Amino acid sequence: MDRDTLISWGKDIVSTLFIVALIVGIGILITGTWPFMVAVESGSMEPNMHRGDVVFLVSPDRVNIVTYIEGAEKGYKSFGSYGDVIVYKPNGDGSKTPIIHRVIAYVEKGESIPIRVGDKIYLTEERATRSGYITQGDHNPIPDQPYVSEPVDKSWVIGVAKFRIPYIGYFRLIFS
Repeated sequence: MDRDTLISWGKDIVSTLFIVALIVGIGILITGTWPFMVAVESGSMEPNMHRGDVVFLVSPDRVNIVTYIEGAEKGYKSFGSYGDVIVYKPNGDGSKTPIIHRVIAYVEKGESIPIRVGDKIYLTEERATRSGYITQGDHNPIPDQPYVSEPVDKSWVIGVAKFRIPYIGYFRLIFS
């Protein structure tokens, strides 16, 4: 391989890395979070999100997180139902796979954990072990708390879902 070919390849690699860094930097600047997009890995949010959808996030510091209960009162919907959908680290543990589910309510420590059944909210006998958000997948019959995670602290929230591109995340899921 001659010197000119190596120089040309080097320029291509440097320019590609620069463009990727620019896109990542602009994404973080606009959304305030990393990652600013995720691929949905399960069917727990069907019918409103599907496995393989790519979801774009915004930092919870840049938006108010609206619960299902608040959304129903205000008429605010996101992804086909009341309240916001968040991506969070279960129990704040960054080594675990983040979860993307709808925020049902905010509870104080010791309060009953609510459950969404259809479009109704019921209180369970389970008590919150800490203050935080109660989350539940749109397709799941029970909330995440206390089974998957304790109530979600705002610091555990990676981002609030704002829009999705259907199915293009399958490519990413193939390699994970």
